[in-house]
Amino acid sequence: MRRNRARRRILLILVMAMLALLFVRSEWMSRWLYPVHYREAIAASADNYELDAHLVAAIIRVESNFKPEAVSSVGAVGIMQLMPDTASWAIKKGGFKDVTVESVSKQPEAGIEVGAWYLNELNEQFEGNMYKVIAAYNAGPRRVNEWLSDGTWDGQLESVDQVPFGETRHYIQRVIYYYNKYMKLYPDIRKS
Repeated sequence: MRRNRARRRILLILVMAMLALLFVRSEWMSRWLYPVHYREAIAASADNYELDAHLVAAIIRVESNFKPEAVSSVGAVGIMQLMPDTASWAIKKGGFKDVTVESVSKQPEAGIEVGAWYLNELNEQFEGNMYKVIAAYNAGPRRVNEWLSDGTWDGQLESVDQVPFGETRHYIQRVIYYYNKYMKLYPDIRKS
């Protein structure tokens, strides 16, 4: 009886070790855990606005986990979780034809295109500093400019703990985490 229990335990330990090894070393397991949906739309929109597609995918992952009809507790809508006022402004300023706040909130391609346009606006405003852009996407460009001008934060990842909003600090860290994962798992985001 004891011998059977010992064998079962050893077998269980071996199975768990094999599963752990698969989990750690397996690319397919990693891709299963970190999928990127709507790759073509992400790549096309990123190309349209000279953005890194991995950044767009990482923001989508953090904002909505690729759920196009997501609505946040504060009213942000769509796959890239734009506030309706921001989406409306972006649609007008970007000259989008046949795009509405409703289509941004329900159609992934429209949401990705308008969200990428807005990211590009932030990218230009913050001179390509990815950390400032990510912070501004979450907290708004006015707040980020205030933090930068009053010396609260210098716009670098190493000093992200100085960002006064806990939500924004965590947001930057999460986006960068997924950005790095996607860079590693999907060097060319267009391919499977």
